[in-house]
Amino acid sequence: MTLEQIDDATAAAAFRRLVLHLRHRSDAENIDLMGLAGFCRNCLSDWVAEAGAIDKDAAREAVYGMPYAQWKAAHRSDATPEQLARMATSVAKNAG
Repeated sequence: MTLEQIDDATAAAAFRRLVLHLRHRSDAENIDLMGLAGFCRNCLSDWVAEAGAIDKDAAREAVYGMPYAQWKAAHRSDATPEQLARMATSVAKNAG
């Protein structure tokens, strides 16, 4: 099976499950997601905004389950130099 063969309802259900998982795992900070996978909740919300011509703030609220500023205040800590370095290396792999 190819990605294109997955029907939209199945893809939408998997997307919603991913978003719910990321909401539950607030301990997995965006900087760590970026360092490992080269994307984070902000990327995901940007993709939602682009795909659906949705306002960026509305897309972020949909992904985070609350206004982005509220989520940041509750869950985000300052990135360490090591986290920033991992992120830079990981994001560099996205090109191409």
